[in-house]
Amino acid sequence: MKTTIRFPRTTLKLALVSALALAGGAQAATTTAQATASVVAPMTITKATDLVFGSFSGSAAGSVTVSTNGTRTSSGVVVFGSGTTAARFNVNGSGTATYGISFAGTSTTLTSGADSMAFATASDTSGAGAISGNATSGTLVAGAGSIYVGGVLTVAALQPAGSYSGTINATVDYN
Repeated sequence: MKTTIRFPRTTLKLALVSALALAGGAQAATTTAQATASVVAPMTITKATDLVFGSFSGSAAGSVTVSTNGTRTSSGVVVFGSGTTAARFNVNGSGTATYGISFAGTSTTLTSGADSMAFATASDTSGAGAISGNATSGTLVAGAGSIYVGGVLTVAALQPAGSYSGTINATVDYN
């Protein structure tokens, strides 16, 4: 003789839901992670001094160079007077962060009216006297640093007299 036990459908449904809930709960695990953020001081750059090549005679072709420490040398032209300086930019930011340096938009010529002279920058972050190449990065010390910019002017024979000028655009940003 067979015995059949009949369960109401609602009892079966409750039993099935309870079994699934208990089976899923036995395998669940939970953990947490912290979310943090550090806000650093914005990077700033300010001009401290301009690049000054000083006075010279353009009767013969040649060049005038001002190093990143402000020392002037020449080739083929007669220089006189003093007062030459390298440009200096002061950089401020956070602690000992490193930063990138760009000179995009810097003049490649100095002009006086329709007259011009080719100009190439040279830069470093120590004022050590560089006369070629450009620094592409620096490191802040206690949140401060400097960029020194010199350059080379190419002077044509019989370069017309005048006050020549151009721009040096320095941009910095955290690495």
